[in-house]
Amino acid sequence: MMLWCNADMKTTVETPTTEHDIRTLVGRISALETKTLDLEGIIAKQEALIKWYERQMLINRRRRFGSSSEFCNPGVEQLTLLGEIAIAPPPAEVEEVTVKRKKRKGKREEDLATLPVIRVEHELAGNDRVCPDCGTGMDDIGSTVARREIEIIPAQAVLKEHAVHSYVCPKKCLNEKGNTGIVTASAPKPLIPGSLASPSLVAHIAGQKYMMGMPLYRLEKGFWHDGVNISRQNMSNWVVKCYQLYLISIYVLLKTFLLKESYLHADETTIQTLREPGRPAQSKSYEWVYRTGAGAKRGIVIYEYRETRKREHPQNFLRGFKGFLNTDGYQAYHGLGADITVVGCWAHARRYWEKIWKIIPEEQRKGSDAEKGLLYINALFKMEREYAKQKLSAEQRYEKRLEKSRPVADDFFSWIDSLTVLPKGLLGEAVTYARNQRVYLNNVFADGNLEISNNRCERAVKPFVQGRKAWLFSNTPEGAEASSAMFSIIETAKENGLVPYQYVKFLLETVPHMSSSDNLEKLLPWSDSLPDWCRTPKGSPKVLSAVDESVLSGM
Repeated sequence: MMLWCNADMKTTVETPTTEHDIRTLVGRISALETKTLDLEGIIAKQEALIKWYERQMLINRRRRFGSSSEFCNPGVEQLTLLGEIAIAPPPAEVEEVTVKRKKRKGKREEDLATLPVIRVEHELAGNDRVCPDCGTGMDDIGSTVARREIEIIPAQAVLKEHAVHSYVCPKKCLNEKGNTGIVTASAPKPLIPGSLASPSLVAHIAGQKYMMGMPLYRLEKGFWHDGVNISRQNMSNWVVKCYQLYLISIYVLLKTFLLKESYLHADETTIQTLREPGRPAQSKSYEWVYRTGAGAKRGIVIYEYRETRKREHPQNFLRGFKGFLNTDGYQAYHGLGADITVVGCWAHARRYWEKIWKIIPEEQRKGSDAEKGLLYINALFKMEREYAKQKLSAEQRYEKRLEKSRPVADDFFSWIDSLTVLPKGLLGEAVTYARNQRVYLNNVFADGNLEISNNRCERAVKPFVQGRKAWLFSNTPEGAEASSAMFSIIETAKENGLVPYQYVKFLLETVPHMSSSDNLEKLLPWSDSLPDWCRTPKGSPKVLSAVDESVLSGM
């Protein structure tokens, strides 16, 4: 091999002179080519990883700072789907204007219709009723309401003492055993022997915690400011005890009627329970939520606390249920038995595409796969809104879905089957979820009573999640079970148009005095036997005089 130098003596060129030198140089070139290919592969992987991290950063930033609403408007001109279904653009000549929402006529009267009315009469004194010209007494020709205002009467805690009277014959008569015949009046059975708990107090505590999301330490502080010293431990123990003694029977009965329905929804969320046997305090447990669907006869919501997220829990809970179960894509709900048909959630499928669409730069959204996926699913939801506006029966909705909605769904799945995507990318996740859930998503077309999403159950999960943000955890499994029962009773009461506080108070006043042979079904939220004061106020207001204002303190 000969070496050559250029004029500036800086570059050395090797010229092969023998066959061995040529082979050596070819080997070096081949090694460099292999190394170049390897480096290009590494660069491609790193670029893909950087792009993935950038998208995750955008997703996390939107999740933290952006709106939680899933609303999005893809904004393409038109996407014609199978069967002449199209999402039309707004007319080009229409300019964007701000429309001021008009108040519904009579809205204030509707809002005030259920409130008791206290009328305060403002009259002239006797001397002022004399005519200033002739001195004759003036006649009252009527009154007008000068103004109206809402008055708030704060809650008041009172100490109720049950005094039991005893009676004896003044003639000192003796009975057969030679004892003086003393007769003592009977007092109602205490809610919890040896405690200060009353039905109204426990109902108030339950309503504040499970409906208003108030942690017990705040409730304890509120009682203290009102001059009542009740510890949070006592409040917790009272709720647990009332569940174990009285409300567990109502809870079990609600579950029995739930399983008799044919249309159910299910979902689950996390809960932390500190003192679970054999588990550290940081362990994650689960609150399972089951509720009736739109086609069910009754509105029932059941919460169930369990330590894990295993399939055995819905299997045990739903034993004996026959019908449709609307859920998300969690595998634990699949394969529960031949009698249960799982219906998928199109809202969950839509979220994958919505997440991609919102992180794509605006100039790249038009015509993207994320936009097309959204348009298909949005078309399904738009048709569902039209069916609702038309107030179709279940049979009519079933026929309309087969005629209009099913072709759109079929076209959507045909389109995603034609896509070639990376499984671990965001688009790959959206496509994979839709493909895996195809059978369950299409089950919505099997019955007109079914709903296209599981949002109904997610709304039932929300009260629990909002409360969890305040009280954070349960102390013991017994407390978690009691909380599940109280959530079930309160949310089911709301579903049936009852005032939760009044209904829980009624149960705690009634169940302790019932025998084992009494029919508990007459106490369920949909029963006609419930007193009217348990129900949400309706109708015209009751007019009270000023002297009857004290009546409101007991409402």
